[in-house]
Amino acid sequence: MSGQDGDTVLVQRVLGDFSGDWLLTKSITHGDGTVAAFRGTARWRPTPEGAEYEETGWLKVGSGTALSARQTYRWTRALEIFFSDGRFFHRVPPGGGLARHLCDPDYYEATYDFTDWPGFSVVWRVTGPAKDYRMQCLYRRAAPDGA
Repeated sequence: MSGQDGDTVLVQRVLGDFSGDWLLTKSITHGDGTVAAFRGTARWRPTPEGAEYEETGWLKVGSGTALSARQTYRWTRALEIFFSDGRFFHRVPPGGGLARHLCDPDYYEATYDFTDWPGFSVVWRVTGPAKDYRMQCLYRRAAPDGA
């Protein structure tokens, strides 16, 4: 989005912007060259505290068989994300940008990009003694009729 003078106007996302169903694809590239792909959906359902996030789909590593995959998180109105067991994960920057999470000894760094709204991307870089991968997540609004 541009202002009258051509400068970019930063739009601050709020929890309600995410509500509903999204198509989700993930491309995961491991440090050893192994590539995995996820295809599925993400859904934000309003709750009294914020929203319940659920992603479901299929994960395929290399040329292997696709496996069913599911993940859930709790979101607050302040765009704080918690694991399903209640532990804090990270806060989404409302205007896009960096988010970090230390899960000792592993380190997670995400870059949120909302410039293609109503689609957006999150790129994760994960490092640690046994982890080394880059994951690109692309979210696109699902058609209202599910098509």
